[in-house]
Amino acid sequence: MAPNDSAHTTEEAGDLVAGRRKAARYLVPVGVAGVAAATIGLVPALAASGDPDLPKISAQQLIEKIAASDAQQLSGTVKINTDLGLPSFGGLAGSFAPKGGPGGGSSASPDSKLMELASGSHTLRVATDGQDKQKLSVLDKASEYSVIHSGTDVWAYDSASNQVYHSKRAADGKKEFRGGVEKGHPGKAPESMPTTPKAMAEQALKAVDPTTSVTVDGTVHVAGRDAYQLVIKPKQSGSTIGAIRIAVDAKNGVPLKFTLAPAGGGKAVIDAGFSKVDFAKPSASTFDFTPPKGAKVTQDDGKAHAGKAPQGKGQGKEFKGLNVIGKGWNSIARLDVPGGKGIPSAHSDKGGKGGGSPEAQKFLNSLGDKVTGKFGSGTVYKTRLINALVTDDGKVYVGAVTKDALVNAANAAK
Repeated sequence: MAPNDSAHTTEEAGDLVAGRRKAARYLVPVGVAGVAAATIGLVPALAASGDPDLPKISAQQLIEKIAASDAQQLSGTVKINTDLGLPSFGGLAGSFAPKGGPGGGSSASPDSKLMELASGSHTLRVATDGQDKQKLSVLDKASEYSVIHSGTDVWAYDSASNQVYHSKRAADGKKEFRGGVEKGHPGKAPESMPTTPKAMAEQALKAVDPTTSVTVDGTVHVAGRDAYQLVIKPKQSGSTIGAIRIAVDAKNGVPLKFTLAPAGGGKAVIDAGFSKVDFAKPSASTFDFTPPKGAKVTQDDGKAHAGKAPQGKGQGKEFKGLNVIGKGWNSIARLDVPGGKGIPSAHSDKGGKGGGSPEAQKFLNSLGDKVTGKFGSGTVYKTRLINALVTDDGKVYVGAVTKDALVNAANAAK
């Protein structure tokens, strides 16, 4: 690496927090859909000529460079690989999706389709021309899935099934379209699961606080562009996150590559980056879409969601008593399962009768480890990033922390 370590750490956390807030406010989403997520053995597009020789820059200055970036037009190819230590989500996404829910059961609906990005390797084509025109295509060997946002229209097309999904954005602009999600409108993929390096960087910058070390660690070439490397690390022990590395375009401040390495070592949990990128204005035709002849078109008018809480916020009937234990990277969310019992079987519906998915139950069982402590007994459901302890008396502890940290939190609560 070229010598370029600014050694900016959390002694200047106040400035860094201010900088990342600006970044979160000004970062322009370049994708039209997010997964969840979120989220890799990326095949990097690194030049063979060695690391670029760039002027020195501090961590604070680099964060400000991201915040000041005004690049709203680009097109390119993103390679993304997610290894959460989970079985493949192929075929499982529908097992967790509510029947008759958003999207009307269309295979083109972003709800379940984009959940597939939460595991494995994928190639995406992205394009953006400001806030009102974005396109994201997920490329497969024999098919393609695309989500297109153009003005007030959101289209999604699954070539494998020849199905089309269509929804309208509020013309008054009250519903904010971000990364494929209309804020406050359920039925789209969650905002917390971004699909591009820029959106992932935005989420990472929100974590910068006094428990965080932030430095600049040299330079790299990504997709033929010179870039600085911003490194974000938790200062606390007990987190499952080892380090987040963001390659930032030296010229325009756009994040080009995002890598999340686990504390336990091994390959990255998330590794996403451009293999090709062009900051010229995409052709206007890129964002045109007409349903192919014979395609089944599903219209989502939002009526199915009227009066319902947005996804991720309507959990009051299933869980209650949410509290946050600890601070920073070691924060653990604690909540109660209704009825004072552990997670119900995926085979059971609200009445306790069969009707759930055997695949979903098998998936949950594959993640569990039985544990005991002062709190009693329970099961830890684990991934390489997020772990959750579900006690037999109906308490849930979840966070990006180790199994021991969850057990200690449960013991301390007694």
